[in-house]
Amino acid sequence: MTQSPTPAEPTVIARSEGGLGRITLNRPRAINALDTDMIVQIAQILDRWQDDPDVGLVVLDGAGDRGLCAGGDVRSLYDQITGGHAADTSVFFRAEYALNARIAEYPKTIIALADGITMGGGIGLAGHAAIRVVTERSKLAMPETRIGFTPDVGGTWLLGRAPGRVGEYLGLTGATMDAADAIYAGFADHFVPADRLDHLREALATRADPPTPTGIVLLFDETPKPSRLEAARPWIDDAFSADTVPEIVARLRARPEPEASAVADTMAELSPTGMAVTLEAVRRARTLPDLRTDLAQEYGLVMWFGMTQPDLVEGIRAQLVDKDRDPHWKPASPDEVTAATVADAFAHTPPVPLWD
Repeated sequence: MTQSPTPAEPTVIARSEGGLGRITLNRPRAINALDTDMIVQIAQILDRWQDDPDVGLVVLDGAGDRGLCAGGDVRSLYDQITGGHAADTSVFFRAEYALNARIAEYPKTIIALADGITMGGGIGLAGHAAIRVVTERSKLAMPETRIGFTPDVGGTWLLGRAPGRVGEYLGLTGATMDAADAIYAGFADHFVPADRLDHLREALATRADPPTPTGIVLLFDETPKPSRLEAARPWIDDAFSADTVPEIVARLRARPEPEASAVADTMAELSPTGMAVTLEAVRRARTLPDLRTDLAQEYGLVMWFGMTQPDLVEGIRAQLVDKDRDPHWKPASPDEVTAATVADAFAHTPPVPLWD
């Protein structure tokens, strides 16, 4: 007797109860990493619920206890680029960035539960929600320079609005934020212990008092421990206010704090081109008028990396394909990245525009 194949688990689960719509990313073994189909599904759910009177607010969360979302499916980008189809990567980015903007502009309140790992593409989902909740398990980061890339999904919009030079520090180094750091840096709003998230979801679906989603979240909100980022502001602001990556590294080496020297060591392992472009991107983001303009800037940069730069393929190879953690960057040193190269990145016009 031949058994029928077990139907595949849906990668996105949507359900509504008591006026609460809940969208759950459902790839727990991959820490809910995003692919194009998941992005399309989320967008379609939001479209369906926008004018649904039975859905008053939306919760976005992830299956499993490891994280909301580890990021986008960069392995697929690697396959497209190495297969000679770099321009086709625009399909993923255009869908992803449209969703990022949709979340930010959605007419109903979206509450993102950034429990556990929330990085890269996960920041694009959670970081632009109306209410952003973190827990003691939260680990937030934009680690793109580790794979020869630059923060995107509106990440530079958030980085550009972090206190002092924290945005440059987080963008260039890919440093991980805990709950306190994420709230301090402007990536999150509220700290709720992980064991209270189910109670929070239940209250959002059933309570009529307090009358607002923020008021309900505040019933569960606790004060996190002090932010390490805030304590590190003296050396972060001093070093990361320098004009170039080599100057930043030199200032870090000159600081007396051991943490500063450790950051300089970390930067020696990251993509020089990725760091140089990211430094400029964060600073330009501070002057941009809105998220959509920022996403358009990022789109030009990521397509430039994908279509012209060897570092993206090399970084993904080292981290995710061969996993030897030994990328060979070109150029190999921050001193070799010219101002002309950075200017070229920002002048790049993708073959397919981001916004129709």
